[in-house]
Amino acid sequence: MSKTKEVQQQMMAAMKAKDADRKAALSLLLSALKAKAKDKRADLTEDEENAIIQKEIKQTRETMESAPADREDIRKECQYQLDVYKEFAPAEMSEEEIRKLIQAVLDQLEITAPTMRDKGPVMKHLMPQVKGKADGKLVNKIVGEMLQG
Repeated sequence: MSKTKEVQQQMMAAMKAKDADRKAALSLLLSALKAKAKDKRADLTEDEENAIIQKEIKQTRETMESAPADREDIRKECQYQLDVYKEFAPAEMSEEEIRKLIQAVLDQLEITAPTMRDKGPVMKHLMPQVKGKADGKLVNKIVGEMLQG
């Protein structure tokens, strides 16, 4: 079943349960999925749906981080939305899995003594492998740590 249909079913269940907050979060996610499908003029693939969900998660995180400290209501709403969105997001890679993948890329590129100069080529080979599976900021941070020594 596609994620769009799954979100629709969850939204219907939330409406029946009179869970307004969940329904609102699912409605936002569903509108993003439907808008992209309408732009494409075709059904979305699973990868495209996952990319949209990841994008919504990232936008909600940014909204939460940019909210003023005294606006706890915005922060709570964003956190609830994140929790709902993560139910539909693909599982993210752990730090350990990312480190193993970085080491595999280093071995593939035959880099035995990695330095910060190697970051560009490493990221170029690594990012297509982790796209949609890990947060880019986290990957960048781990690559930086591993290249420094």
